Amino acid sequence: MTSLVQRSSGLVQRRTEASRNAVDKDHPDGEEDEEPRRGDEPDDDDTGDSKETRLTLMEEVLLLGLKDREGYTSFWNDCISSGLRGCMLIELALRGRLQLEACGMRRKGLLARKVICKSDAPTGDVLLDEALKHIKDTQPPETVQSWIELLSGETWNPLKLHYQLRNVRERLAKNLVEKGVLTTEKQNFLLFDMTTHPLTNNNIKQRLIKKVQESVLDKWVNDPNRMDKRLLALIFLAHSSDVLENAFAPLLDDQYDLAMKRVRTLLELEPEGESLKANANELLWSVVATFTK
Repeated sequence: MTSLVQRSSGLVQRRTEASRNAVDKDHPDGEEDEEPRRGDEPDDDDTGDSKETRLTLMEEVLLLGLKDREGYTSFWNDCISSGLRGCMLIELALRGRLQLEACGMRRKGLLARKVICKSDAPTGDVLLDEALKHIKDTQPPETVQSWIELLSGETWNPLKLHYQLRNVRERLAKNLVEKGVLTTEKQNFLLFDMTTHPLTNNNIKQRLIKKVQESVLDKWVNDPNRMDKRLLALIFLAHSSDVLENAFAPLLDDQYDLAMKRVRTLLELEPEGESLKANANELLWSVVATFTK
């Protein structure tokens, strides 16, 4: 895997909207990735979105990464694919489908512990159910980092290529179209036509951005154990997917600096220690450890 550690070893630098548009104007990202439908509601609280438009972690991360008018993610973003796979594992854990194996007498670290299927009940979401089936049917079990690599197709073992979840971004975008957040268009890029998904419901994206901003500004609690698990996971995975800055770009300079300082505080946490605290989700912190260590 193109070093998960390298990908998220530091905070992204702030870029202006003009510079982003200039760089990506002629370089749409027509690569894989996106999701379809879901049935059951998450086990965690999701206070940021209305019941009619509640989004999964994968959809939220993708929505933060999509250009509003162009309808595609940055050509230069090579982190979002693995980030979305991390979102899937955390989503399944928050819904009570996955957990880490017991640490045992030797106190295995988070990165050494295997992912165990706790329940194979369908989630109603095709991508989540597909990932859950792979994990349930695989013996011996794999670690979180292995699953992120396998689900992304970043493996040198040809016998394990069937684990790759294909067209994730496209499938997620179609799901957001069904929820009335995006629309579908065909755009011509000189030598080829590409399906894009421009934003159609700006209120939902603005509410998502506001939720992320407030979590590290007005509603900052300075204690990850007191934060909503889904929101905490969103901050970590949006950073690992190189889309978190998109939520902070509209802020004034002093607000931006404060927001990034507090995000840096989260990134400097020790996942092993945080996973031992009461009510902590161990699999969530294992995903965090995979991207930050």
